[in-house]
Amino acid sequence: MQEARIMLGLLESVERDGAQTQRRLASELGVALGLVNAYLKRCVKKGLMKVAQAPARRYAYYLTPQGFAEKARLTVDYFSHSFAFFRRARSEYSELFALAVSRGFSRLVLAGASDLAEIATICALESGVGIVAVVDKSCTKSKSVGVPVFGSFDDVTVGFDAVVVTALQDASEVWCEVRARYGSERIFVPPLLGLADQARPSEHAG
Repeated sequence: MQEARIMLGLLESVERDGAQTQRRLASELGVALGLVNAYLKRCVKKGLMKVAQAPARRYAYYLTPQGFAEKARLTVDYFSHSFAFFRRARSEYSELFALAVSRGFSRLVLAGASDLAEIATICALESGVGIVAVVDKSCTKSKSVGVPVFGSFDDVTVGFDAVVVTALQDASEVWCEVRARYGSERIFVPPLLGLADQARPSEHAG
């Protein structure tokens, strides 16, 4: 879903202004500059975009008919899946936050600045827990839904009780890193991420 969202966002941005810099595209999409470059090359190779020389040694991208068709397909696909995804994610994070509260955890950090982080932040407001930070090494934004974003756990200076995994693309890697730092008892992972060896909510309860 994350990859489709980035691709859709890129196609929409290029349609609006194909002459904007890759740095601006990266900022708009909230991803690393190198990732934007890779996606642009992939789009050109697949025939979704064409590239032309622009003033000041820059390049301008524009969508091909195939690119417009792909954007339409991704739009329909994204909205058809997003509502079901939102409902499931909201339900699972609400359960995790209720479990966190039952264990005395009220100040949480989200690991991953994806769509899940936004959903989790909404659930947190309803569950009586506070999200004090989001940690994501590849995120270029300074805030996510009003919450400060840091590139590393070492940069988080406020105290917190536990970590909730909200990464999508590299969830397994993030979970392993957090577990090594803080131990399994301080990590909460929703089942939708599909981590085979994750601790289930019932196993957290003690």
